[in-house]
Amino acid sequence: MSIDHWRQAWEQLIAPGSPFEVVTPADGGPRYFRHAPRNLLQVIDAARVHGDKEFVVWQQQRLSFAAYFDAVDRLAGQLAGPLGLRPGERVAIAMRNQPAWLVAFAAIQRCGAVCVPLNSWGLHDELLHGVEDSGARLLIGDEARLALLQDDLAASGRTFIVVGRAAAAKLPAHCLRYEDLLAAAPLPVAAVDIEPQAPALILYTSGTTSRAKGVLSSHRAICQALAALEFQGAFCALTSPERIAGMLSSGFASTTLMAVPLFHVSGLHAQFLSALRGGRRLLLMYKWDAEQALDLIRDERCTQFNGAPVMMQQLLASPRYGGADTASLFGLGLGGGASSAGLLDEMLGRKPQVIAGSGYGLTESNGIGAAVGGDVFAYRPAAAGWPLPIVEVCIGDDPSQPLPAGREGLIWLRSPTLMEGYWNLAEASQQTLRNGWLDTGDLGYLDEQGFLYISGRVKDLINRGGEKISAVEIETCVSDMPGVLEAAAFAVDHPLLGEVVALAIHGAAASLPADQQVLAFIAERLAAYKVPAQVYRVDQPLPRNATGKVLKAELKARLGSV
Repeated sequence: MSIDHWRQAWEQLIAPGSPFEVVTPADGGPRYFRHAPRNLLQVIDAARVHGDKEFVVWQQQRLSFAAYFDAVDRLAGQLAGPLGLRPGERVAIAMRNQPAWLVAFAAIQRCGAVCVPLNSWGLHDELLHGVEDSGARLLIGDEARLALLQDDLAASGRTFIVVGRAAAAKLPAHCLRYEDLLAAAPLPVAAVDIEPQAPALILYTSGTTSRAKGVLSSHRAICQALAALEFQGAFCALTSPERIAGMLSSGFASTTLMAVPLFHVSGLHAQFLSALRGGRRLLLMYKWDAEQALDLIRDERCTQFNGAPVMMQQLLASPRYGGADTASLFGLGLGGGASSAGLLDEMLGRKPQVIAGSGYGLTESNGIGAAVGGDVFAYRPAAAGWPLPIVEVCIGDDPSQPLPAGREGLIWLRSPTLMEGYWNLAEASQQTLRNGWLDTGDLGYLDEQGFLYISGRVKDLINRGGEKISAVEIETCVSDMPGVLEAAAFAVDHPLLGEVVALAIHGAAASLPADQQVLAFIAERLAAYKVPAQVYRVDQPLPRNATGKVLKAELKARLGSV
């Protein structure tokens, strides 16, 4: 297919009468999908038709859609009945990926309450901040999170519903067993009418450099985001018929291996809710491990894996990838960070008929921005993709004065998927949302064909004597070097230049290149002023937060003590 055919397919999908019909409001507001669900209850309840079909697999647990919804309804009955949960109240979830997380989310929505997923990688202070900042009076979590928070929650009178605690074990004050609630006699839940603009979710941003902010999203924003993800799937199928035919003829049931956390949009929206709505099987990993992932792909015949570039790199590095163990794997998705050209080439080269893709979005946009997949991905693998039909992208310091194609600048987004604002942070909300546009903090450009490219972060620039250097550019460059598995560039102080570039690289000790080899490799590809002044060869994986972003402050502190 040519790019003209792709554009025709796009227009066909969003035309009047189509399931993905796009409406342009007369009042000048953002475009939206006419047929998107009205609220998350519609999204969730639509999956009840799948009955006894298998939905969730995690360790020894296997749940059909019917068993899943039985658990959802039982928990919702307890929340709305004895625990008195009312629409609009906040309920936090703090646990690693497991079926109870999925049950808790749907039960909270069933009550018309607001779900507050907390970073299960977080320590005491971060978790307690999320609970107290959101005003959640109920928390559903696992034993590890209870151990961190039980004294604080008891002191404030908050109730903790603990998942997986032994029946014989004594419960702390203000604590209930999740399993006891599910085993109790089922209670009815009154029907709630949820308006599209009602609050649905508070997701805390990763907070790599400051205290995490709560991103408040409405039901409408999330439902529009889910419709955008479905549009991208339909567009990919329409424009990549040979790849889709290969997947369909394999006979494997559509199964997603999910290794990213549920407290992030890539896990919650693009994997859990999309699988629920589409009737697809979901295989949960408690913790990422490339070899275990390959075992699960082999044993459960997983057809789809989406992950951060570092996860994909580890998967591709295994000698098992591309053999019998991954025979069922037809879909690969990238997100959460910039990918090197080498990784993109390897993804396509090792499995030429794979349906590969990537996307760009933020927590503040419910993960929606641009996307690319299938044949279009093979055509422009380094691009973030075309902005989705309900997304407007503007490049420049001010969205009212866009830069021409090819010029790099600040990326602004406008769409119905944007957050309502940061929870209880009016000033920060006003700084980020301006006249309906979201200041992403990312740098990029649109090419002549409308593809969006991400080139770095405004706050991830190194100012070397007045020359601005993108850390991402250096990281993606050196990631193409044999032996380098991970890389992080950052600024270090310099008495004359203000800042210079430092670079940390990680890989197997036997194959990690020497400092001078690294500097020579970069010098051949980038301007001289971008060549690092210091290279650190690190024997441990780089510290990352739950969304896969390198914790550069922690890394710098670690290296400073070496």
